[in-house]
Amino acid sequence: MQVTAFSTPEQPNWRWRISKYSGEVVEESREVFQTIAVALDAGRTRLGELDAADEPERRGWGRPLSFGRRAAR
Repeated sequence: MQVTAFSTPEQPNWRWRISKYSGEVVEESREVFQTIAVALDAGRTRLGELDAADEPERRGWGRPLSFGRRAAR
């Protein structure tokens, strides 16, 4: 998992977001921070508290069975 910090034009203060490498958001801060460094530090602390493991997406190996084959007649 990774921690990122973001701000928006409507809310210029910083917040942190924890997400999986696949892009799925795990958690986002409600608290706002004055600097990006403070937001990232708080996010990393929270990430350390989480006991959820970031499992990689499972995908099948090889090609689909129908790849390159013609239908039987």
